[in-house]
Amino acid sequence: MEEMEEELKCPVCGSFFREPIILPCSHNICLAYSPQSARASGSAASDYDYLDLDKMSLYSEADSGYGSYGGFASAPTTPCPKSPNGVRVFPPAPPPPQQSQQQHLLPPPTCHRSLTLDDRGLRGFPKNRVLEAVVERYQQSKAAALRCQLCEKTPREATVLCEQCDVFYCDACRVRCHPPRGPLAKHRLVPPAQGRISRRASPRKTSTCTEHELENLSMYCVQCKMPVCYQCLEEGRHSAHEVKALGAMWKLHKGQLSQALNVLSDRATEAKEFLVQLRNMVQHIQENGVEFEACLVAQCDALIEALNRRKAQLLTRVNKEHEHKLKVVRDQISHCTVKLRQTTGLMEYCLEVIKENDPSGFLQISDALIRRVHMTEGQWGKGTLTPRMTSDFDLTLDSGPLLQTIQQLDFVQMKVPAAPILQLEECCSQTNSATLSWKQPPLSTIAVDGYILELDDGNGGQFREVYVGIETICTVDGLHFNSTYKSRVKAFNSSGVGQYSKTLVMQTSEIAWFTFDPASAHPDIILSNDNLTVTCNSYDDRVVMGNTAFSRGVHYWEITIDRYDNHPDPAFGIARGDVLKDVMLGKDDKAWAMYVDNNRSWFMHNNSHTNRTDGGIGKGATVGVLLDFSRGILLFLINDEQQGPVAFDSLEGLYYPAISLNRNVQVTLHTGLPIPDFYTPGESDPSGSVC
Repeated sequence: MEEMEEELKCPVCGSFFREPIILPCSHNICLAYSPQSARASGSAASDYDYLDLDKMSLYSEADSGYGSYGGFASAPTTPCPKSPNGVRVFPPAPPPPQQSQQQHLLPPPTCHRSLTLDDRGLRGFPKNRVLEAVVERYQQSKAAALRCQLCEKTPREATVLCEQCDVFYCDACRVRCHPPRGPLAKHRLVPPAQGRISRRASPRKTSTCTEHELENLSMYCVQCKMPVCYQCLEEGRHSAHEVKALGAMWKLHKGQLSQALNVLSDRATEAKEFLVQLRNMVQHIQENGVEFEACLVAQCDALIEALNRRKAQLLTRVNKEHEHKLKVVRDQISHCTVKLRQTTGLMEYCLEVIKENDPSGFLQISDALIRRVHMTEGQWGKGTLTPRMTSDFDLTLDSGPLLQTIQQLDFVQMKVPAAPILQLEECCSQTNSATLSWKQPPLSTIAVDGYILELDDGNGGQFREVYVGIETICTVDGLHFNSTYKSRVKAFNSSGVGQYSKTLVMQTSEIAWFTFDPASAHPDIILSNDNLTVTCNSYDDRVVMGNTAFSRGVHYWEITIDRYDNHPDPAFGIARGDVLKDVMLGKDDKAWAMYVDNNRSWFMHNNSHTNRTDGGIGKGATVGVLLDFSRGILLFLINDEQQGPVAFDSLEGLYYPAISLNRNVQVTLHTGLPIPDFYTPGESDPSGSVC
């Protein structure tokens, strides 16, 4: 109930309503309110520095009793400070001299409209007994629920209220937290209800008329929207108005208010559920944030660990290179030192030999010494005094790509997309095609690389992919007529494939509409009338097919003979997509047809002629073709009569409507026709004729 407390407070004084009255603008104020009481309640004097409401004069912009606050001639245009409950109170200006002193102005602080008062002042408005009763019940329930505000566990019932601290205490907390000594000794402790609750001791009065205080309100004026008494009606104030019994209108308005409250209650329930959803989202965001942060730290730590491992590996390689260089140089130093010692010793020996003065003795060893010197000098040949290893390290760490990768390190999509939502208002089926549209769920921020649309076979079979791409709308052509298809779609990104959407069931048309197909027709074929009328510029028979294929259902179409010269024999029927186009329909094993002249007809398939039947065609004649996949049969009609028995049976697969003709014939195609009345799909007699 705490939420409605603001509804129970006067917008002027900020306290609970005391003897509330209803203003014509439907707002309420306290009858006891006056500027003096506002000052006593603690408001600044400047907020209410004007005459008593009962003595205020009227100033209207158009003598209508209403005026805007900025319209007063001498009134300030800036509103006064706020009253205790946060509502601005606008002081009125002194009255213009031309206005009557018998009317007074009341500026309601809520709606900013000026209202007229008569000599009775505020007492001229009706009292709001209902609001008064609600305030009383609310205050009583609130007083009964006063608890200590300082109890640590279960709050105990409060026994006192400190007016200075504005805190409720139980006896134990008062002794512990509010001792009667020191600075707190001057605080005033009062019973909990005192100062917060004003109880009305007088019994509730029956509502009386504001015009006739001795008369009870018993009727309701519909036009004025106010209760009235019998004396008001006798005086003729509401003579032209619709007046109803007060009790009936009371029940009627209660019902209307209950209905309005039901709608508002539904909105409040939705708001509560939405708040629960938002609070759950807060919790989930916090949980997901902690989880995501832990995942991020773990990934970065893994990268750091991998970098440290790689660092150790590279340091090992550097150490090996370092040891290798040192070994080569040290070996060369050792080798060179030995040779240098040997060379130096030889040089010193030779110098000593040169000092000898014995020619014969010198010549005995000179040749050998000369050879040794040359040999030793030769050992210091080219490359001997060249370092075998450079001091520089040839290894260079290429960290540029890695640094660039680290700088580009960013979040990528870590989740698969959510299930798409099918937009039912944009999904539709027409003839043997279906258009489907979908979108990502609202508030979804997950990236989508594309979508996969799947349809079943129209007969309860397995789903198959019919579209893969980034578009969110797709039209699938070439479906079976009179079939029920189930469709679903899912999204995918680099992280994987998401969940399927809800399954949508779509029904293709029971009846087929199609035209002749110029793309598959023989070059000699001539089409007109939006590809519904066909003839030929050759004397040889040429084939043209329809632009729609059938493999399921029952289909019927007709061809009217617009021109028939020199008794040609056109053929009508069905064919596979790879039928021969330069011969009569039925000459190969890809067509099933009836060819007919002006006297008789034959059925033909794979160049085999069967079932000659009397009856031909002429200008204005109609040839009907009925294809029933439920029984796998094909039959023909001429002028609404069946021509011969069932022409072909055991038909399965995909077939196109087809005809063959030459230049002596012109025909027009009619499609989307109902099945002939004489034909019942799925039934036939033993003779093969249709019943």
